[in-house]
Amino acid sequence: MKKLIIVIVIVAAIGTAVFFFIRKRSGKNTVQYTEIAVERGNLTEKALAVGKIDPDHEIVIKSQVSGIVEMIHREVGEKVTQGDPLMVVKPEPTPIELAEAQRQLELTQLNSKYLNMELERVKELYKENFISGKEHENALQASQEAEVREKQAKERLELLETGSSQIGDVLVESVIRAPTDGTILERMVNVGDPVVPLTSYQPGTELMQLASMENLIFIGTVDEIDVGKIKSGMRAEILIGALPSETLVGELYFISPKSRMKDNVIVFDIKISILDSKGLTLRAGYSASADLIITEKQNILNIPERLIEFSNDSTFVTIKDAVTDSLRRHEVQLGFSDGLSVEILEGLSEEDILIEQ
Repeated sequence: MKKLIIVIVIVAAIGTAVFFFIRKRSGKNTVQYTEIAVERGNLTEKALAVGKIDPDHEIVIKSQVSGIVEMIHREVGEKVTQGDPLMVVKPEPTPIELAEAQRQLELTQLNSKYLNMELERVKELYKENFISGKEHENALQASQEAEVREKQAKERLELLETGSSQIGDVLVESVIRAPTDGTILERMVNVGDPVVPLTSYQPGTELMQLASMENLIFIGTVDEIDVGKIKSGMRAEILIGALPSETLVGELYFISPKSRMKDNVIVFDIKISILDSKGLTLRAGYSASADLIITEKQNILNIPERLIEFSNDSTFVTIKDAVTDSLRRHEVQLGFSDGLSVEILEGLSEEDILIEQ
């Protein structure tokens, strides 16, 4: 009985080993593949641009007088028209500046008074022909120059004391007004902040940033690999991160003639005008991407590019014979490619079935 059990165990082990060996051999000979139909469709070659939505022109508002911010009339997000008051800068001259301005005015007034008296004496001498016409003209010029300097000193003192002065046809005042129509994008100062005026030797304090939100554009960059393929007038499809379900149509109108480095990559700046906002509320600073349409072909035979086999100068695909149900290698002629799919010029029809191993 014991010998019988040993024989049964040995036979079972051999049978199991033979079963798994046959199964393994048959598994090696099984070829797994996927059938893919040849289809017609559209292929598009695109160049990707990454950037954001911004106004075409932004204006930084500065003051012509020094002082502190006394009052703010308008806030961020409000629309303004040209001439609207935005804020008031109250003049805060130092005691030394005020004293110097007052003394300068007194000196110019004394000088003007003396030169006017001198001019009267010169006029009498000129009438009696005791002096030449040139001397009379010099005295008249000196008197007129003294009047101009006196007026200039008055205007400077007036600006320091009141923050407003009429200089010729130009009104210089401490009320900061909107230079154009637009929307306030940013306010850089608060009430009580000091303000440095804009002059020829200093940039001045930035008070507000103003822009027209009616003319928003896409501003971004294109990789140097693609910049040689694009040109002004190309159509662009703009995708905005905050509005993922919408695609806006734009037109490329600016390509920078000079590259720059961004994240260790050479890129070129571009600008795309938005042709139709579709009634969407666009905000400055929205992150966005744009596909620039380089080449577009419609209703053409195409297959996935991964199915192509290259041999010397020829290209092949594997197709399934509809009659014999066997697989065979077939030569094809390729056309336009978008990087994922490729156009078939010759060798296939819509009835053919491709094989992906």
